[in-house]
Amino acid sequence: MISSGFLSRLAGGSLLPVALFFAAMLAMPYVLPNPYYVSTLTLACINAIIVVGLNLLLGFAGQISLGHAAFYGIAAYATGVATATYGLSMGTGFFIAVGLAAAVALVVGIPTLKLTGHYLAMGTLGFGIIVYIFFNESIELTGGPSGMVGIPRLALFGHELWEDTEYFYVVAAALSLVLLLSLNLIRSRFGRALMAIHTSEKAAMCIGVDIARYKLFVFVLSAVYAAVAGFLYAHYLGFVAPSSFGFHFSVQLIVMVVVGGMASVWGAVAGAFFLTALPEFLRVFENVETLIYGALLVLCMMFMPQGLVGGLGALVRRLRRPLRGKAAPEEGSHG
Repeated sequence: MISSGFLSRLAGGSLLPVALFFAAMLAMPYVLPNPYYVSTLTLACINAIIVVGLNLLLGFAGQISLGHAAFYGIAAYATGVATATYGLSMGTGFFIAVGLAAAVALVVGIPTLKLTGHYLAMGTLGFGIIVYIFFNESIELTGGPSGMVGIPRLALFGHELWEDTEYFYVVAAALSLVLLLSLNLIRSRFGRALMAIHTSEKAAMCIGVDIARYKLFVFVLSAVYAAVAGFLYAHYLGFVAPSSFGFHFSVQLIVMVVVGGMASVWGAVAGAFFLTALPEFLRVFENVETLIYGALLVLCMMFMPQGLVGGLGALVRRLRRPLRGKAAPEEGSHG
């Protein structure tokens, strides 16, 4: 049952920007010059689903996780094994993938979230490394370092989505739903509790916030987001390998959150899109692409410490200031 608070927040500003975003995504295949860019944008949307969840955990609740790629990988392998190895249906694969990732997050989160600061980062890092080793060593189940092939393409109502454009529309719809849910969550009592925990756990406790329960809930929720992305990723590529779910990708996710803008749902989307597309555009520079990539990240952090969304917002306000200065005397002359 949908609460009246959820509906009022929809009417209060969440629905229109998400609808505009989804409409822009629907137009993208007609604007982009070739299918390769559609494929890149599909992967950007999948990454954005994970980063929006990670931003709820890191940006709003202030809890760092260096093992989020593990939940992404658990879901990808779970649906791969369920559908390719055991021939189960796509819907069953989805529930196994999301359910398994949520259960693992619950088990890992209860002891890990008692840690704080660097210890929490080290705990989640250790979890990610353990899962990565499991993917490599369980050769009969996961295919080991060579990975798993033959994962079926996503099918809806009996129709297999072989066209990249069709698949992109499904992924864009999934991202839009995630955005709608997240924007409403942060405007609810739940979101205010997360921000209170981020500011000061002791102060949040004094005003009656159940810190352990909120931290565990947002940790599991962010793992569920990663699991949805893992499911979409596995059935998009039809192949999964441990290298896609290692420590390097976990760090990339953190960088996407920071570059896009912490404590900003739209910033998470901007960071995921920017850092997924950037390496593709830098391929023309061949041997120096890594140097340019690093330099751009440094420049972003130097000149936009609040992220892409915060930086663009500050730029717009700075451009408006002279216009307001000119408008004021004109208004005064009429008076």
